[in-house]
This record gives sequence, structure tokens and C-alpha cells, in this order.
Amino acid sequence: MSTRQLHLGVNVLSDGMHPAAWQYPGADPNWFTDLSFWTNLARIAERGTLDALFLADSPSLFQNPGEPLVAPPLALDPLILLSTLASVTTHLGLIATVSTSFEEPYNVARRFASLDHLSRGRVAWNVVTSSDPYAWNNFGGTAQPDRAQRYRRAAEFIDVVRALWDSWDDDAVLADKASGAFSRPGAIHTIGHRGEFFSVDGPLTLPRTPQGHPVLFQAGGSPGGLDLAARYADGVFAAQASLPDALRNAADLKARTVAHGRPRDAIRIMPGLSFVLGSTEAEARRRHDELNELAGERRLAHLAAQLSVNPAELSWDQPLPQWLLDGAVTDAGSQGARDIVVNLARRERLTVRELLERVITWHRLVIGGPEQIADAIEEWFVAGAVDGFNLMPDVFPSGLELFVEHVIPILRQRGLFRREYTTTTLRGHLGLGRIPDRRTVARAG
Repeated sequence: MSTRQLHLGVNVLSDGMHPAAWQYPGADPNWFTDLSFWTNLARIAERGTLDALFLADSPSLFQNPGEPLVAPPLALDPLILLSTLASVTTHLGLIATVSTSFEEPYNVARRFASLDHLSRGRVAWNVVTSSDPYAWNNFGGTAQPDRAQRYRRAAEFIDVVRALWDSWDDDAVLADKASGAFSRPGAIHTIGHRGEFFSVDGPLTLPRTPQGHPVLFQAGGSPGGLDLAARYADGVFAAQASLPDALRNAADLKARTVAHGRPRDAIRIMPGLSFVLGSTEAEARRRHDELNELAGERRLAHLAAQLSVNPAELSWDQPLPQWLLDGAVTDAGSQGARDIVVNLARRERLTVRELLERVITWHRLVIGGPEQIADAIEEWFVAGAVDGFNLMPDVFPSGLELFVEHVIPILRQRGLFRREYTTTTLRGHLGLGRIPDRRTVARAG
């Protein structure tokens, strides 16, 4: 049996990862704002002893509001939703995406620290920058900065947030009823930050959290995103579509991590895994075909949106546009995620139709029975390309239920995944230690 253990989260986007998930028989198009739907998903994930539930986010609809939506939006504020889910779960990690492009560090530090306290140490912040022009129009309509500036702001943002999380010493709370002293003298500190983008005095309004710092995830795959992850992240929600790409990405990230003075294995690499699961491969194929038929031409438009190209430039039985295959760079959308799809299409000379049988929303797609899904997970894990996956079922809740009932037992039997929770914090689930405050570290050094 392997001593190394998989890490598995679930990434929930409305009714599922397939563009037609909300149209599938039994799905309710209004689930995306229904608390009972989210509560049910969180309980299924916890029943499967998954590490965490992961919520993406966008402060826009990603499109011209005059055009009809073709799927439910990312509607609910992730921190508010996860605050509710924290009350109906006991072990499941809770990962919320918040962009550094439109927020202030103090507010973000306070909200995540608050939820880490209330959940007893189960919270993570997925750090992203925003390249969606519709989102920028919702925050003053200023010109969108270039990628380099967005990442400089993100790095300074994280520095300020982490300093605020350390603005109370671990032993700051004295709570001495006899003397009336609530805090230990000299144990709460200003941070006095003055930088290119932010000026923040601090301190934070609450003590250090059960994890010391909430876990930091990062989801960008461009060189700037990888460097940001190498410098700060505990986990990476990568987009990878093939094993060669995943191996190269892991080697690149680990080298960058060492270059920043951190241990080579400091970061948990957890790309997305889209899957369609049936009792047999034939049954899974039928399910996938039914979803594809429901989506029709919208699959083409969906891919175009992910690649930030005009749908008119894509043709089912032709390769991707040559300018994409030639590696053109644009500031629109996620360059790193786009590169994953383009590299796969270029290397294997895939048409658009063939490409859509290999990926959904940039991520690897596996269609098959329980053993095939388990084999696909084990292959990348044993190869050292990943530490686990963020699961992205085709349809919720059925896809997640099927995975928990039929794939998790196989992974457990193979000695790859936990049979029960042995820790209570997300850092514990991920095999990461609690972070002590900076002054304790300095004294120990």
C-alpha cells in the first residue's frame, strides 16, 4: 500500500460542469440559489471524507447583459455561502475564491479570519486576479491593468493579509478576569504597511485563527500565476489536460517554489478533473451523449468563451485558429488555462470536436465506469504529476453521489485515500502544519 495519500476536493459550479447540466433530467435550474441544494452537496462531500468544497467566483456575468444567459451564473457570494455550510458540516474544508483586483486587504483578512474561527479551522482563500472586462466595468470602469500589474498588486495584497493575520501574537489573549486585562501587553501590533498599492496600519480586530493562517490556494496557470503560487500558496487548483503537461507543470512549480526558499513539496497540486461516471463505460458514454445533445451548438460557444475567441472562428471538424496554435498572447481571459487547451490541441493535432471529447472548461475529461475513473486518478498521482484533484462532475448532485458511492471505495481499497477524517482542520487534511505567528518564529530562529 502507498503511504502517500490523495487529496480530493469538489469544485461546485451551479448544476455541474457540463454546459447542459442544468437541462439534464432531474436537475432543477433554480438550484444555484437554493440552500438545500448546497447543504446536500456539502454533506455528500463530507460523507466521502473529501478534503474540501471549492467555490469559484466572478463579480460579473462574463457577457453582455443584453444577451440571454445559457446557464446559471456564479451567483452567490462564496464567503456568505460557506459561512452557512460551515454550520452543517464538521470536517469538510471550505475554499472561497476572492479576487485581489477589486477588494481591500483588510476586509479580506478579516472575513477569512472570522470564518476560520467560526469553522474551527476549515477555511481557505483561493487567490485570483481578474481579467474579465465586464467585471472591471462593475468597479469604476477604469482601464484594466496589464497582467504584470495585476500580479504585483496580488503579491502585495497577500503580504498585507498575512501581516494582518499575524498582527496578534498566538498568546495575545490573556482574558484575566482577576486583573481585568483581556490581552497581554505588547502582543497586538500595527503592521504599518506602505506599498505601491496599499497603505494599511492594522492591527486586525480578532486573534489568530485555529490554522494560524487560513490556507492559501492559487488558480492561475500563467508564468505570473505560477510564480505567485510558488511564493505564497499552500495549494494550487491547476488546469491540466494531459499527463505530459501536468508533469511539466509540477516540475516548473516545484523549481519555482525552491527558488523562493520554500520546501520543494510545500504546495499541494490539485488540478480539476471533469468526469462522466456510469456503471460501465457504455453507460457513461450514453450519459455524455445525452448531455452533448442537450447542449448542441452551445458547446462550441462555451469553448470559444473559455479560449476568449469569437465563436465564428471555431469549426467542429477543423483545428483551432492558427493564431491560437501559434501561441498568440492576449490580456483577455486566463492565459495559463488557455495554453493548456491549445498545447493539447497542437500536440495531438485535434479538431475542435475531438478537443471537446478531451476537456471541459480547460480541465481533463474522463468518461467511464468506477474502475476507469479510479485508474485515471491513480495514474497521475503515482506518476507524481499531482497530489490529488478537484473533482468536477458533469451533473450535480448525481455525479458527486456516484463518485462517493462507487469510486471512493476503490481508492480506499487501493490504499490511496482516507477511510475517515483523522484531523479537524483543512491544513490537517492537506498534511500541512499550523502556522505560528512571526514573532514566535523569529524568537525560535
